[in-house]
Amino acid sequence: MRRLLCMLILMSSSAWAVIETYEFSSPDLASRYHLLSQELRCPKCQNQNIADSNAPIARDLRVVLYEQLEAGQSDQQILDFMVARYGQFVRYRPEVDRQTALLWWSPLLLLVLGGLGVVRHFRQKERHPERGLTAMEREHVDRLLKDRLP
Repeated sequence: MRRLLCMLILMSSSAWAVIETYEFSSPDLASRYHLLSQELRCPKCQNQNIADSNAPIARDLRVVLYEQLEAGQSDQQILDFMVARYGQFVRYRPEVDRQTALLWWSPLLLLVLGGLGVVRHFRQKERHPERGLTAMEREHVDRLLKDRLP
């Protein structure tokens, strides 16, 4: 009984998936549609592109994308429209500008800062090498070891 219930649930989940088919006027538009739908992020899901998301807003964005492609808009015009409407967040790879500069340059900045920290660490180590044990400390260690060893 339990297996039957699990199988019914699994089989019905495929019915929930949204399957959209668009009739493009040219194969070029279909390939542009797939590339742009991979580039645009779903505003609701945040970590899915509009091609993979089943959210209503993603479905609406796919329709808008299809309509704009069929209307003859260029890829850049479509991306500009989406950014104007939803902000830079809607793109997985936003353009480098004043608002996104930190996003693009922070990995390099962190790498440089980490390298400087390593260099500083080794320079300080050269200036202040670790000293060995003094004679008195060495005697104390020897005594402790003698007492512990049979």
